[in-house]
Amino acid sequence: MIKPNRLKHGDTVGIIAPASSPDDKYIQQAVIYLEGLGLKVKYGKHLDKKQGYLAGGDLERLEDLHSSFADKEIKGIICARGGYGTSRIAHQIDYDLIKRNPKIFLGYSDITYLHTAIRQKCNLITFHGPMVASDMGRKEWDVLSDYYFQQFFRSDDIIYDETISRLKAPISGIAEGPVVGGNLTLLIASLGTPYEIDLHGKLLFIEEVHEEPRMIDRMLNQLLSSGKLEHINGLIIGDFKGCEARDEVSSFSLQEVLHHYIHLINKPTLTGLKIGHCSPNITIPLGTNGEINTEKRFLRIECGTV
Repeated sequence: MIKPNRLKHGDTVGIIAPASSPDDKYIQQAVIYLEGLGLKVKYGKHLDKKQGYLAGGDLERLEDLHSSFADKEIKGIICARGGYGTSRIAHQIDYDLIKRNPKIFLGYSDITYLHTAIRQKCNLITFHGPMVASDMGRKEWDVLSDYYFQQFFRSDDIIYDETISRLKAPISGIAEGPVVGGNLTLLIASLGTPYEIDLHGKLLFIEEVHEEPRMIDRMLNQLLSSGKLEHINGLIIGDFKGCEARDEVSSFSLQEVLHHYIHLINKPTLTGLKIGHCSPNITIPLGTNGEINTEKRFLRIECGTV
């Protein structure tokens, strides 16, 4: 796997919106934060565009993605927000351009589709973590989110233990392998496409937002039925924000659904990680080797930059 270069003070980061359109007031607040870290900021040409639920047309969003990777001044790319739209441009991406210009690429939620496509087409480590308008520009942005975002300036491995949040280990054991995954809906959307996620020998990370337990059940069942979960080495359960049933009387709970599939998969599992649509939102590299240790209750992931 190719690790991008880490950031240093004075570097420029690009902000693009490859999915839905961001709120400008949150972008402005985030820029103050980024500049406070000693970074310069460059906006994508079409960052302020809106077209329905998209941040501009497909070709406009694609142009900003390509331009940011091609721009030698830009050392890292941070997505403004998720929403919807990345799967519409994946087949048009110039993956050779990205291979020639590897750099930090950060986002989550709908950006999961790009993480999977770029990692598998370009062999490039990307990063699941906070975005400009969704996180950095909000009052919920906290010291832990800030600390783990600043991994881009450091060479440390990422250690997630119970100093961050309480962790549970429904299936015990030690498991190692490259950490991959992201938003469950987007992982399901990749199935049957040229960007179908490869889970063989991997540590699978999943998170979700505003999906009822029956939908979580349907998606996990699809992963299981498609054979994708047979050969994973371990399972990492991040935040499932707002995934309660609207009618609790006639529904399984989220925990009941997760419990059912965790035990069917029967691989070392950690749950309770604050990664996803939550605060703090811990940044992790996707594609580097990781280790789950249920006895000592930690997840370790190899540094994603050089």
